[in-house]
Amino acid sequence: MNDVATRAESVLRQLELSVSRRLDGLLQGDFEGLLPGSGSERGEGREYRPGDDVRRIDWNLTARTTVTHVTDTIVDRELETWVVADCSASLDFGTANCEKRDLVLAAVAAVGFLTQRPGNRLGAVIDVPPVPVIHPARSDRASLLALLRRLATMPRAPAVAREDGAPALVRALEITERVAKRRGLVVVASDFLDGDGWERPMRRLTARHDVVAVEVVDPRELSLPAVGLLTLVDPETGALLEVQTSNPKLRARYDAAASEQRTAIARAIRHAGAEHVTLRTDRDWVLDLVRFVRARRRRRVARGVPARPKGVPVASAAP
Repeated sequence: MNDVATRAESVLRQLELSVSRRLDGLLQGDFEGLLPGSGSERGEGREYRPGDDVRRIDWNLTARTTVTHVTDTIVDRELETWVVADCSASLDFGTANCEKRDLVLAAVAAVGFLTQRPGNRLGAVIDVPPVPVIHPARSDRASLLALLRRLATMPRAPAVAREDGAPALVRALEITERVAKRRGLVVVASDFLDGDGWERPMRRLTARHDVVAVEVVDPRELSLPAVGLLTLVDPETGALLEVQTSNPKLRARYDAAASEQRTAIARAIRHAGAEHVTLRTDRDWVLDLVRFVRARRRRRVARGVPARPKGVPVASAAP
């Protein structure tokens, strides 16, 4: 157990250095940070532009002027963030630089360290069988480190079939909907392979919060190499399956099915109204987050959303 704790502390120190030296230097400054959102306090009205959130339409001003207007919001000075950390058995897989569960830990660390400002609070719902675990939202650094340490030392989930058949991710999102009472930021870090049905609770979260879906992927989930006979194990059920990977038709069908699956996941996230960023075990997760932030900035500028002035916190609550 001491070896596990020592390794966990080493991993957390490396993560904090990566966030503070690489992400913080690249993404902080006079403009929006890693996961910007809009405030909840009403500001001035302006004419509607394509791409504006229809939930911000000011119907009274629109009726008076006969031109569609929206109400901008004022940035909140305090942010409550909730992360949904998927720790199910399917995350215990990785064939490149790390396992998918390591990317979940990295995503939670990035959100935690970059949103750690006076008054900001961070809580978590950890998706582990049989029942998700709630880490209360607190603002102190000790609570953040305790959460990361808990994720880093989390025992691997057993490969057993679920008796009730209910996807754990759905339960975790429903719990988050109940505990995240204040408007804020919700980050869901998962491979989204835990069955169907999570789109609806995610859509309910986006109606109140700024939601970011962090999808973690391993390259072997996208393409099957020609390495002869493979014995595959379903991490969620423990079922075994022998596959002859030397068959080019089988590999082509696998690639097509994997592409269709990822397209369906991306479509469900988009329909739920959440932002989508993909982290892969064979790429630098820091650079992937930077690309996501820059792309989001461009979209917000194109919609006419002003940059956040200097001194405003790294993120703010959603409408």
